[in-house]
Amino acid sequence: MNAVAKAADNRLILALDQGTTSSRAIIFDANTRVAAVAQQEFPQHFPQSGWVEHDPEDLWRSTVETARAAIAKVGGAERIAAIGITNQRETTVVWDRRTGAPVSNAIVWQDRRTASFCSRLKDAGHEELFTSRTGLLLDPYFSGTKIAWILDHVEGARAKAEAGDLAFGTVDSWLIWRLTGGKVHATDATNASRTLVYDIHKGDWDDELLGILGIPRSMLPEVKDSADDFGTTEADILGAAIPISGVAGDQQAATVGQACFEAGMLKSTYGTGCFALLNTGAAPVRSRNRLLTTIAYRLGGKPAYALEGSIFVAGAAVQWLRDGLGMIGQAAESSTLAAQADTAHRVYLVPAFTGLGAPYWDAEARGAMFGLTRASGPADFARAALESVGYQTRDLLEAMHSDWSAGGDDTVLRVDGGMVASDWAMQFLADILGAPVDRPVVAETTALGAAYLAGLRHDYYPDPQAMAAQWALERRFEPRMETAMRDELYRGWRDAVRRTVSA
Repeated sequence: MNAVAKAADNRLILALDQGTTSSRAIIFDANTRVAAVAQQEFPQHFPQSGWVEHDPEDLWRSTVETARAAIAKVGGAERIAAIGITNQRETTVVWDRRTGAPVSNAIVWQDRRTASFCSRLKDAGHEELFTSRTGLLLDPYFSGTKIAWILDHVEGARAKAEAGDLAFGTVDSWLIWRLTGGKVHATDATNASRTLVYDIHKGDWDDELLGILGIPRSMLPEVKDSADDFGTTEADILGAAIPISGVAGDQQAATVGQACFEAGMLKSTYGTGCFALLNTGAAPVRSRNRLLTTIAYRLGGKPAYALEGSIFVAGAAVQWLRDGLGMIGQAAESSTLAAQADTAHRVYLVPAFTGLGAPYWDAEARGAMFGLTRASGPADFARAALESVGYQTRDLLEAMHSDWSAGGDDTVLRVDGGMVASDWAMQFLADILGAPVDRPVVAETTALGAAYLAGLRHDYYPDPQAMAAQWALERRFEPRMETAMRDELYRGWRDAVRRTVSA
């Protein structure tokens, strides 16, 4: 059946967006318009300083409940043509193949417990090998050392793994396993590329890297295209047997949802953290500035690569103002408060609450504020928190321009995520970058990317080129700040970071 006939059939695509703090289900129609939304938060667990965990059952329960709620809003599961899954990346789940029960809590991407292990691997001279094959750095952020930690610290886990009784998955794999009743253990190339044990050049798990980390290959899922057959849901879970046809890690899904299909296109997602991806096309680009080389998506067996810069704290800085300091009651109040700050006050927040990501990669750095005086108040804190996101984004873009000169400096940044609703933050972002910032009409780009991949598998949505033509701009923020002021502010930021890293 062609796309026109399927559109006439009025079938819908369900996107399951399993994030760091909440699970969402968003249903899209044939014109990629949102037909229904459901969302549910779940608990975060911080058992020790630097540790961040989720109960895998919370991820599963909240995903199913939001899916059912969204499906009910459109009249039932028989209207759903396919499911796309997008997920928090690097978060690590290990479960028993026989019982389906997790052996421990999931270790979240933000978790830093394996920092010393990563340091030992670096001291042993392994980082170049890992980077050359995976495009990643030896950092606790990625899944590989988290798997090793679980095997070494959960009683009986290593023996079970070596006997072939345990399965590892990023959150997409965990959901696929449960949705298909344990029939399918799979992931896609974008999620595999974040594990520290996947050769992005050969497109396969790497036995040498697995050996260094002590991870049995039998634990790992099958790696598929981002638009592929990931099995069919058990009918009693969502009300019908529905094919799972699209999977991508959240940042790669946002890249697809932003229609960044051409080399040189750039998007940045502002959620708990911030993640900028620059599509570099069919060839991987090795960073000279400690950015990551990753897979943007894989279609028809052919990967498209990207340079990625990862910022650990973006929206989390606003959450800190609200929950940690009690300066605001709601996140949206941060922009109003920031606008009240005296522009003569040069207060900088370096939000290294869980270390610093790209391009610094300092796992031991901790947050700091600079420039405080007796006149500093809540407005300065709010302004510094929002500005820190712009400064960190400039760090990433300067590194990307250095690594990939083919793109030139005429950057237009496509943005998405919860923070982009703030006109104040987006204007500062354009100002400090000295480049236009484009906010799309469809704000749910991560879920849209997952839905698009699922629909593409069934010819329900058009090819990437036609999809790109449908991308629509809601507002462009043009830079208004003078160059001298932009550079002066950025020099102050770089000095604050230097003081934080060397502390």
